[in-house]
Amino acid sequence: MTEVRIRSRASYGDGPTRIAGPTRPTRRAEKVRPVAAERGCVTTGTTGPSELYVVRNEVDPDCEYHCDALAAAFPDAEEVDFVAGERVPLDGADGVVLTGSTAAVYEAERRPWIAEQEALVRELVEREIPTLGVCFGHQVINAALGGSVEAVGTTAALVEATLDDDPLFEGVDPIVVSLHGDAVTDPGEGMDVIASAPHARVFGTRHRTAPLWTVQFHPEITAAHRDRLAEDFDWDSGGHAFEDVTAGRVFENFRALVRRAEA
Repeated sequence: MTEVRIRSRASYGDGPTRIAGPTRPTRRAEKVRPVAAERGCVTTGTTGPSELYVVRNEVDPDCEYHCDALAAAFPDAEEVDFVAGERVPLDGADGVVLTGSTAAVYEAERRPWIAEQEALVRELVEREIPTLGVCFGHQVINAALGGSVEAVGTTAALVEATLDDDPLFEGVDPIVVSLHGDAVTDPGEGMDVIASAPHARVFGTRHRTAPLWTVQFHPEITAAHRDRLAEDFDWDSGGHAFEDVTAGRVFENFRALVRRAEA
């Protein structure tokens, strides 16, 4: 098992769809981690530092940009390359975010790390460590808890979602980026559906007792990715505009939920 290393940041993915993208920057050498800001610590005025971990799940080096964008939303978090064998030190974790991937949850037979991540999810639930899953992260969490994930065909569009009154969605407008080829068709045990969309009944979930949330959409994808989406996909704005998208608030809200869990 490889120890966690600090990584450079610069995102996005899931299911069988593959996205051509810029080559990932050369990995930094492993560092000594004496400083809180270099160890994924978020300091608030009322609590001590929080140890946040972003678990990168991308298998294709050409598709790393979605992971980069998500990691950029948590600039103080420590990144964990799960595919490469790195693992989250749970004894020191206050919050965990699972990224998207061009891998599919049902490929676990040829990608053993997927089963290992499902085991991680169950331990996160048991330990009640605040966790957020995005796209593939949404799918692997629900699969780990007994839900089902199926290939449904790629949706690459701005869509109008129905979002429950949940603290994760505070200040989030319903127009979000949908970019996936797989979908959760039945949520996992203990998971309630908190978001839906015309093409996806299970578009977001929340655990009934553990601090665990998931979203199928991509809060990390913004107007800065617009040209890339148009180039790589049959992109459909759906009559909406990126100016209508405020999904990045999901990450701010998750940070607040982590702090609340520590209080």
